Amino acid sequence: MSGRFPIEDVSPVVSCGRYPARAVVGELVPVSALAYREGHDALGCNVVWLGPDGRARPFTRMRPGEPGQDRWHATITPDTVGEWIFTVEAFSDPYLTWHNAVTKKIAAGQGAVDLANDLAEGVRVLSAAAELIPKADRTSLDEAIKALRDADRPLSERTGPALELADLLWEHPVRDLVTTGEEYRIWVDRERALFSAWYEFFPRSEGAVLATDDEPARSGTFATAAQRLPGVAAMGFDVLYLPPIHPIGRVNRKGPNNSLVAGPDDVGSPWAIGAAEGGHDAIHPDLGTPEDFRAFVAAAAQHGLEMAMDLALQCAPDHPWVTEHPEWFTTRADGSIAYAENPPKKYQDIYPLNFDNDPEGIRAEVLRVVRHWVGEGVKIFRVDNPHTKPVDFWHWLIWEVKKFDPGVLFLAEAFTRPAMMHGLAKVGFTQSYTYFTWRTSAADLREYCAELVAAADYMRPNFWPNTPDILHETLQHGGPPMFKIRAVLAALLSPSWGMYAGYELFEHVARPGAEEYLDNEKYQLRPRDWADAEAQGRSLAPFIATLNRVRRDNPALRWLRNLVFHDIDNPALLCWSKRDPTSGNTVLVVCSFDSHTVQWGNTTLDMPALGLGWHDRFTVHDELTGASYDWGQRNAVRLDPYLQPAHVFTLRRPTAAATAAASGPADAGAPGPAGAEPATVQEVPVDLFGGTAPTAPAQKDDTRWSS
Repeated sequence: MSGRFPIEDVSPVVSCGRYPARAVVGELVPVSALAYREGHDALGCNVVWLGPDGRARPFTRMRPGEPGQDRWHATITPDTVGEWIFTVEAFSDPYLTWHNAVTKKIAAGQGAVDLANDLAEGVRVLSAAAELIPKADRTSLDEAIKALRDADRPLSERTGPALELADLLWEHPVRDLVTTGEEYRIWVDRERALFSAWYEFFPRSEGAVLATDDEPARSGTFATAAQRLPGVAAMGFDVLYLPPIHPIGRVNRKGPNNSLVAGPDDVGSPWAIGAAEGGHDAIHPDLGTPEDFRAFVAAAAQHGLEMAMDLALQCAPDHPWVTEHPEWFTTRADGSIAYAENPPKKYQDIYPLNFDNDPEGIRAEVLRVVRHWVGEGVKIFRVDNPHTKPVDFWHWLIWEVKKFDPGVLFLAEAFTRPAMMHGLAKVGFTQSYTYFTWRTSAADLREYCAELVAAADYMRPNFWPNTPDILHETLQHGGPPMFKIRAVLAALLSPSWGMYAGYELFEHVARPGAEEYLDNEKYQLRPRDWADAEAQGRSLAPFIATLNRVRRDNPALRWLRNLVFHDIDNPALLCWSKRDPTSGNTVLVVCSFDSHTVQWGNTTLDMPALGLGWHDRFTVHDELTGASYDWGQRNAVRLDPYLQPAHVFTLRRPTAAATAAASGPADAGAPGPAGAEPATVQEVPVDLFGGTAPTAPAQKDDTRWSS
């Protein structure tokens, strides 16, 4: 910093500026700083920001925050992918100093004689502004100068035109004693880096045939997997994530449910990468050829699906790297190569890389592999267990890739300690898996989301209710309503979310004593009859499609920083909203965490966060049922897990009637419970896990629940 005024505690800044902050094209990025000066003269602050092309963007004036705290705020909106530079400047604002002084002196009864020097100072300041303001406003500026000089006019008429220039001279200020702060970086990604809906499936299971007494098992191919693409697209997903598609090792291959002995028809784990057919740059021959893969990528794109590939830096014992580069692995005392372990878990079919033996060689090879797949049309990588590799390696790799293709994105699958998870985000990972799966109460999830919003300058969460490795006990025992609940939470709290195939079929049977699926697809083929499930009404696909449609239709759901929680008096319920200040679009959600019983709650909404006054009444439209309700600050809600475990409201502007109603007490005229669904949208409660679902209670006269 050089200049007259202190500029401190600038944001967004990551690790004291060591790493760039993160944003996406079109995102409203808040910039703030602490700046102050001596005495009573006015201080001004602004943001200077340069795009990747080096061109300065329009002047952005900062506004003061809470009075007396000297915290200044502005919002910038980057419009191009790449590295941006921003700087906060502080300056003496002579017009605002003059405006404040003259206003106070006139209010105190001082006359033209007392203000003689102030009137002359006003002329000087406005004359200095003449070259700063647009030509279209020069006339009003000249008239103000003329009035200040006209001693025949009353004082109010002499000063009035100059005082009315406050807005103009806020946007085009006279700046003295300009102090320039430090430069800081923001890396701006394409929008999908923040807003995306992922779907994971194993191509080998799509169109697969299981072994019979007469026929061996047969893997699905890229061609058969392409038949599933319309169903994935119909659910509204935009990223299709494939587990590793490379040759699978035969040495120490795992059998069903992670058993140590594999039979002749057992396909092994895709994460045990490498065999005689090739390694990380090869395709498993059962899936098809490179040409088949390219056709699959193209078919996905035609359905609006971008391909995401797994990047798992580990090897099967028969991977070519093991023979060609034994120095890339850890040799044990007995001369054998160490396989992966996370005691008490053992992964006998996987050798981890040792990044310390030949770091330059490993770096060059991994970069070559990534370049290869980017050349095949893959621009998103889901990175397997990045927390088990050196952080500095990821920092190097990600930014090397950005040099030749800044649109490539990386998702960190790092269910690990918070410091490591946040550290990986800071060094460059585009998105991060999170602890969402294990936040199963309203209070815990509210607290966790607040932590994520606080880290929004560098960390972008991706919420997954399930993965091939994770089947949480809430899904094991919560029944079909819990699948809806967790989908609502994942899809509408986070701008990015994903789910693993089978979620829409309510797959919930776990391996005894484990948080994993029984007959895990990691180790065996798992063909599913999607059409039959939908025909029988045993699929969540229509509900998922609705959630993703709501996400696409409402700009407010594209962002993370705008997440606001509202109070509700039932700990089994969570209430939150998101508002897009540019469009005014607002989404308000109330979701139950109880998949077994009806829950009631009373909201106390933060009305300004919704863009409303404290006493406004407004219309909410439920995107799940099509029903509309009249709401205010306080509202009663009823959520039935078997009929509707959540309300997903879009807000409509207050009507004339609602505005008139607002003249009464804040809680007057509140309706009965907004959860009273019309009979036309009620569903028949069915227990898709078997057995009989509890019958929903008859609708009561719930006027007593009015606030």
